[in-house]
Amino acid sequence: MTDDTTTLLKQLGFTDYEARAYVSLVGADSRNGYEVAKAAGMPRANVYPVLERLVERGAARRLTTRKGKRYAAVRPAQLLEQLERQHRRTLAAADTALATLEQAESTAPVYNLSGYNELLGKARATIDAAEHSLLVGIQPGEAAALADPLREARERGVAITTLCMEACDNECGGCQGAIHRYDLMPSAAQRWLLLVGDERHAIAGEIHTTGASAVETEHRQIIALIDAFIRQSLALAPLGDDLGDQFEGLLSRTARQVLATVQPRASSLARLLDIADENFKG
Repeated sequence: MTDDTTTLLKQLGFTDYEARAYVSLVGADSRNGYEVAKAAGMPRANVYPVLERLVERGAARRLTTRKGKRYAAVRPAQLLEQLERQHRRTLAAADTALATLEQAESTAPVYNLSGYNELLGKARATIDAAEHSLLVGIQPGEAAALADPLREARERGVAITTLCMEACDNECGGCQGAIHRYDLMPSAAQRWLLLVGDERHAIAGEIHTTGASAVETEHRQIIALIDAFIRQSLALAPLGDDLGDQFEGLLSRTARQVLATVQPRASSLARLLDIADENFKG
């Protein structure tokens, strides 16, 4: 039992000698250094420094008598209360310090994913971890592969906004939540998979006929860019559809030239630019 108690005290931060000395004091009115050393089985030369450390940490009290110094144990219940308070303060300070370090980090890592299976695996993990929201940019092949985790996320209350980037004529059954269908992909030779979970975790993948490459990150700026691409596409693509023949006069030639210069033709603004071009030619 003594060995077990000593082991537990060591787990609470006592050294081996401190634990043994304290245990030897418990149950005795008081002891001098010689008596503690004998009862604890420790060298006499070490006993007084150890006893003084017990006094400093509030585990023992020093008594001055005519025959010299004696030491008495603080009651175990009182000692444990002190240790609990100290550990609470330490944990609170550590929590604050670690949170400060986390906030001070300038960048979060960006991980490269290699291969289609790894991309799908990380995508499933992102969907499974989502608690509040999912922003999805997807195509039929990946919508089918991720249908189950997306459905489970919707059923547990995650708000899902899905951008179907192929504007499928018929529902594939894989997309979930609020579904918006717009043809935004530049070519049939590649597919994209974009995921933003709870606005704090993102995956952006490109699937080719020969494989896939992707990134996974909690980097806030990159998440913001992926988030903005999906939301911009959701906002701008339907504008092209709705404006149609009304476009002429709404966009100046200078504005069209600026957009054509800064905006890739494969983007969601391509539809607007194409309509503008047709109307100005007419």
